[in-house]
Amino acid sequence: MEQSLPQTVASLMPRLEEELGRLVAIPSVSAVDYPGETRPALLEAHELVLDLLQDAGVAELDSHRLPDTAPFITGEIPAPDGAPTVLLYGHYDVVPAGDESKWTTPAFEPTVRDGAMFGRGSADSKANVLAHVGALRAWEGRPPVGVKLVIEGQEEVGSALNTYPQTHPDVFRADAMLIADMGSVRPGLPTLTVALRGTAMPTVEVETLVGPKHSGQYGGAAPDALIVLLHALASLHDEHGDVAVEGLRREEWTGAGYSEDEFRELAEVLPGVPLVGSGGLGSRVWSGPAITVTGIDVPTVDNALNAVAPRSRASLNLRIHPEQDAAEAQAALIRHLETVRPFGIELQVRPGAIGNGFSADTSGPAYVAATAAIDAAWGAEPSFAATGGSIPLVNALHAAVPEAEILLLGATDGYANIHAPNERVLLDEFERSVAVEAAFFATFASAWKGRSA
Repeated sequence: MEQSLPQTVASLMPRLEEELGRLVAIPSVSAVDYPGETRPALLEAHELVLDLLQDAGVAELDSHRLPDTAPFITGEIPAPDGAPTVLLYGHYDVVPAGDESKWTTPAFEPTVRDGAMFGRGSADSKANVLAHVGALRAWEGRPPVGVKLVIEGQEEVGSALNTYPQTHPDVFRADAMLIADMGSVRPGLPTLTVALRGTAMPTVEVETLVGPKHSGQYGGAAPDALIVLLHALASLHDEHGDVAVEGLRREEWTGAGYSEDEFRELAEVLPGVPLVGSGGLGSRVWSGPAITVTGIDVPTVDNALNAVAPRSRASLNLRIHPEQDAAEAQAALIRHLETVRPFGIELQVRPGAIGNGFSADTSGPAYVAATAAIDAAWGAEPSFAATGGSIPLVNALHAAVPEAEILLLGATDGYANIHAPNERVLLDEFERSVAVEAAFFATFASAWKGRSA
């Protein structure tokens, strides 16, 4: 190349920013049933991404149209002799705008101000799709590694790709995978996400009476199902707010994380309200369990009757240590609830959907290469962080191609307001994400050759 890779990336950014704006302007909101009213926008975004990838030098492109789901794109650039292959993942669908009155500028009118582009999907995750485009352009479509691409349009509502890789592993076979759906813990701190918590969603129910009974005539002796349920739910945490279910794994988190002030700001905790739990913040939200009551059947206050409740139920969301089996963890929670028996009354607990977490092996050549690439783009080595959320696709890819190293990174940051009003991507972080990916192609090719040197 006549100029350095960082200079090349910098020269590409005006065009990439313009294209990002075009993509953000498309209201590509995904939905579970892929309805007619959202289909045109999803297809428009799909076609634009196809055009951008073709322009970036990906000649072998295909579009896959699975039933009842937005199409996903695959592409390939064959590897040079002796070079590894990298799979690049992203998604072009977005969540709805939500309450548009909370937006400073319209959600689907991309606006640049204060060094950032605002608009729904700018950070989650259209900037990451454009980062793939930019990294390939930086090598004029001929990177020193092989490239496979998977860009989907239904990540936000339950992707068909969550099960597809296991039945079609050759589509995804690679030596390393860049899952571009993450980013920095905070602006200016280059970050690799190396762990994801698992999840389980059991339902607990109690039935005590044939029907509701007058609280004046029967209250005090007739067992109130709602009171029984509340006692059971209260047993899930100790007096500090820590999860009190035996058999759930928790360890201190030693990587990068948020300060308590940052966490309070990001979680929008009301002034004077304390955080719950003890120990390090990272172990509470990343490397330890969390139990949330996500729904509960109760009479509303406005429609309340003076009656003893005959039955009540609640749905729970259990977040699980990245390395603990989700079925094992859900079984521990069910055991606890079946044993607690408030006032001697048995609860019925039904298992729900589960998803295992993910913990990366950071010792392989891809992580060595990523560290070097981030150092080149940022002038600093990356911090390792985790996320409390689950990404089912990561588990599906790991199951389909267990030998591949998986790296989670991207252009977003902890303050990007994803899924919230005024979502934005910092243009500086966007440029660095392009530079990191472009540099990674070279550093990984070099690290791959050096494995046996």
